[in-house]
Amino acid sequence: MESLAPHFPSKDPITAAQRRAAELDVLDAILPFGRRDQLAELLTDEDVATLKRLAGQRMGDNTLRALASDLGYLEAWCCLATGSPLPWPAPESLLLTFVAHHLWDPVLRQGDPDHGMPEEVMLALRLKGLLRSTGPHAPATVRRRLTSWSILTRARGVSGAFSEPSVKSALRLTISSSDPQKRKSKKAVTGDVMARLIAACAGDRLVDLRDRAMLLMAFASGGRRRSEVAGLMLEDLTEDEPDRAVAGNPASALLPRLTIRLGRTKTATRDHNELVVLTGEPVVALKCWIAEAKIESGAVFRRIDQWGNLDRRPLTPQSINLILKSRIAKAGLDPEQFSAHGLRSGYLTEAASRGIPLPEAMRQSQHKSVTQAAGYYNDAER
Repeated sequence: MESLAPHFPSKDPITAAQRRAAELDVLDAILPFGRRDQLAELLTDEDVATLKRLAGQRMGDNTLRALASDLGYLEAWCCLATGSPLPWPAPESLLLTFVAHHLWDPVLRQGDPDHGMPEEVMLALRLKGLLRSTGPHAPATVRRRLTSWSILTRARGVSGAFSEPSVKSALRLTISSSDPQKRKSKKAVTGDVMARLIAACAGDRLVDLRDRAMLLMAFASGGRRRSEVAGLMLEDLTEDEPDRAVAGNPASALLPRLTIRLGRTKTATRDHNELVVLTGEPVVALKCWIAEAKIESGAVFRRIDQWGNLDRRPLTPQSINLILKSRIAKAGLDPEQFSAHGLRSGYLTEAASRGIPLPEAMRQSQHKSVTQAAGYYNDAER
């Protein structure tokens, strides 16, 4: 390996980056917000020319935005891993290296530090803000970036080795060995499991308050996805008038209530402005965490180091999964049987067992597929 410092073809990288930034202004309406200067540093002159050419061909804004983002990551990874910008076309060996660096086995890495992406490359990507995962990439992310790489290769008028049997075989074998199905929870986190999880979060430490609020909020708000929990901002919470514990009974207790604006989700964009409601204990836990952590804006759920110090950075989706598994183990359950997805399946399973009509449960869970949501109801009946 040569130098880990990114190498650009110009003798004056600062001038070259400024020139590329000016050229990227043409694409300002479609490029990721705030990414222009970063992309100008990562991309080459030829990369920018390719993107402008694709924009001129009336390629969809979302597609071009994804291509630009993936190209920036690929250039950074290649410079750090090889010491040179991406070659066009990419040789078969580089494609195989990309697969090996991003789809690796955490168990094998424990015994072989050279397995997977080199630590120095991983650290450099993380410092650039291009890598948040501490583990292997999701197979879907690797497939998407390889597809983007292939599209950009063809756009340059050359053909790559993306269809070579060795590349297809490496991708298939690594995905098979990582078994992406394990990411789905084998067991649902239903009400009885939640009770044990909350008991495992008993305590006044900041980390206990955070985990208790996070788990209650994620479950009671319809079984939110990891990405939605990680992306929750204080500005997305609105305090409402309290609800009566028993509707229509003025003598019943008042329950605190919050409305959560989900914004961008897996099945909807931020423009949809989809809302879910929290009442009762989850609201109390959430407000307690926010007050104790002194969060005045930004991410709601944040990292806490081993000494109990609160970080400004939000939790990652992967961290949320690890926190749940840790609390599952502390509750005396098998962490291999549960994952963060179990909160989502558990909410619908619990709703079914309590006789809540499916359409009402779906309004809270935001499931778009009746067939998928009904599957949890069928499981509960069985």
